[in-house]
Amino acid sequence: MKLVQVLGPGCAKCQALLKNAEEAVKQLGIEAHIEKVSDINMITSFGVMMTPALVVDGELKLQGKVASVEEIKQMLAS
Repeated sequence: MKLVQVLGPGCAKCQALLKNAEEAVKQLGIEAHIEKVSDINMITSFGVMMTPALVVDGELKLQGKVASVEEIKQMLAS
């Protein structure tokens, strides 16, 4: 099971990234736990300077933008 974390304080962009991540997991039909992380200390522990950010299985995949569903699907497949 993959761990997908959406990092950000809860802004509109963070919510959009969360929604896209949920849709990507659904379309791929994979088992994944999707987690919203808003704790600033945890966010900075990943080296993130701009939110929203996306972390898959502990690896920072994206920061500072909202990825599309297709982009997230590619990140989850690799």
